[in-house]
Amino acid sequence: MSKINELFNGKIHAINVGIEFFKDDIIKQNANASHLDWKPPGGGKPELINALDRLENAAIARKIAAANKLAVERIINSQPMLVGFDQAINVVPGMTKTTILHAGPPITWDKMCGAMKGAVTGAIVFEGLAKDIEEAEQVAASGAITFSPCHEHNCVGSMAGVTSASMFMHVVKNKTHGNVAYTNLSEQMAKILRMGANDESVIARLNWMRDVLGPMLRDAMKIAGEIDLRLMLAQALHMGDECHNRNNAGTSLLIQALTPYILETDFAKEQKREVFDFVASSDYFSGPTWMAMCKCALDAAHGIENSTIVTTMARNGVEFGIRVSGMAGNTWFTGPAQKVIGPMFAGYKPEDSGLDIGDSAITETYGIGGFAMAAAPAIVALVGGTVEEAIGFSTTMKEITTAENPNVTIPLLDFRGVATGIDIRQVIQTGILPIINTAIAHKDAGIGMIGAGITYPPMEAFEKALLAVTETISE
Repeated sequence: MSKINELFNGKIHAINVGIEFFKDDIIKQNANASHLDWKPPGGGKPELINALDRLENAAIARKIAAANKLAVERIINSQPMLVGFDQAINVVPGMTKTTILHAGPPITWDKMCGAMKGAVTGAIVFEGLAKDIEEAEQVAASGAITFSPCHEHNCVGSMAGVTSASMFMHVVKNKTHGNVAYTNLSEQMAKILRMGANDESVIARLNWMRDVLGPMLRDAMKIAGEIDLRLMLAQALHMGDECHNRNNAGTSLLIQALTPYILETDFAKEQKREVFDFVASSDYFSGPTWMAMCKCALDAAHGIENSTIVTTMARNGVEFGIRVSGMAGNTWFTGPAQKVIGPMFAGYKPEDSGLDIGDSAITETYGIGGFAMAAAPAIVALVGGTVEEAIGFSTTMKEITTAENPNVTIPLLDFRGVATGIDIRQVIQTGILPIINTAIAHKDAGIGMIGAGITYPPMEAFEKALLAVTETISE
């Protein structure tokens, strides 16, 4: 029998590349078929293909490889330590009484989304710069407030990211490289400022955090000295967290470390009980802690000439922005913020959702959060999907990163290190975008969180970054 006859008489096992429904037609004809999810590099765009070709020049590729090796080593070798808590006005570079920091790339008041405007006006009332929300809107629009991205002040902020002078901040110092990062405290998961809520209950909670929680944590850390966050992060992942939206273990570990020193402070027993009850009200207490830890590690890798490693991913509810190590300073590459797809709270519909928002994608930039969902299969109950998909996200992210972090590992994947060092070249080459799991804020001010889910950055931001970086690297 000829080979042709063998082909037609035997069982066909086809690999389909290109249009996926061809696979379905093959299966209908009683053959086996697997679809290869392949896309042309750069989406087939000539300017991106040319840029990728140029970066593959031997001399240029060697420069990039050396720069990326250094960048990733600086991320992996960073040892961020929690060293204190203090008010933003005392520690954050560039903070003034009329400065409000926000999440994501730069944005002006008139272009802010509803959730961010809600948080800004709430912060203005909290700071005593307006008597109510209506007056706060006028103050925000007047030019009296200086708006600036958290990331440009060594900070990160959850969701709207709004940070004002009186708010207490984590102070996280990189024991390896000496840089410092900051983020404010968790309001937990009630109706909260970071989600755009701003009523009297929100302001009252912020006042208590300023007057009781923050000072108590400040005094406790003066006694404690320092807490090793990288070690605690590694433990939390081994206990079932991914440390972006699931923080059950991380919060338990953090409050366990802080408790002896909280008890040693001079605050009244009733106030200490209030603090412990507040921490127990939500597992999210340690969420901002991991954000500051990741920011501290990634900032140590920013500004390395010729590097194509992403050091920032952040969203303001209108635009998604990234920064790349090889572009020193505050050079942002942006694209439109995307919808977040996932389960909604009762009474809300997808059309109620605001677009992707917050600096918390710094966790994915480091390699946890969505990148580490295989460590936290229970997260799918919050963000949707299946356990198989959660594992798939963690393995797929290896395709666009340059290393595994041996200090932070995933037990379910044979203790493989989390995927670390997003390379813009690999994103453009493969068409694979970084996975992000996140909360969903209502599109309007004053309402708050209405769900959680999965989203991706816009490819446009990576395309802009690749073209810009290509122009800066010479043979």
